[in-house]
Amino acid sequence: MTSQSNELVITTGAQNQGTGSIATTGVFTGIQQFENAQRIAKALASSALVPKEYQGQNGLANVLVAMEIAGRMSLSPLQVMQNLHIIHGRPSWSSQFIIAMINGCGRFSPLDYEVTGEGDSLACYAYATELATEKVLKGPVVTMAMAKREGWVSKTGSKWATMPDLMIRYRSAAFWGRLYVPEFLVGMKTQEEVIDIEPVQVIEQPTSIVSELNQKISEEQSDDAVW
Repeated sequence: MTSQSNELVITTGAQNQGTGSIATTGVFTGIQQFENAQRIAKALASSALVPKEYQGQNGLANVLVAMEIAGRMSLSPLQVMQNLHIIHGRPSWSSQFIIAMINGCGRFSPLDYEVTGEGDSLACYAYATELATEKVLKGPVVTMAMAKREGWVSKTGSKWATMPDLMIRYRSAAFWGRLYVPEFLVGMKTQEEVIDIEPVQVIEQPTSIVSELNQKISEEQSDDAVW
């Protein structure tokens, strides 16, 4: 009986170490963790229930990244994959997921919104009460004027023009989360923020013009030295 009990304990401990190592130490922290994660990732990638970015052989790497994020956040890999979207090549969370994480973490009262004005004067900020201190935490104010200056409204297919009340709440929630629970966002933006980002084109000065300017400066300095 004793030998069987000891054997059972050893086996169970090894299993716990094998399954827990991915979540506690990460997918990419060792060969054994990576091999274990690959087997799980292949099963997930073969499912039709995961988003297309994670399906098949081409999605296997994305599944591994999602598993790494899930381990860091102590979440189910499937939960992360269903709420982590790839927009313009950038991973981003759905706003609903961020709101659900805040409301379900047990540290705050449900997220609420203070909305004032309408049309171009529409403004909103998110707030919640920290349960441990009973302190009301207010997020940054988001306004339609801000949305227009940032170019969110004018983008093709923008929901700011058709659903401003919803979008302003989503953006307020994202700002609140980035300010008070950045560990939930792990450095990533919401999918609405990524869609709203305007591409910035950096134009470098042609080398020929720079060379001409340098030559002109050198000539002027030579003339000054002669005089």
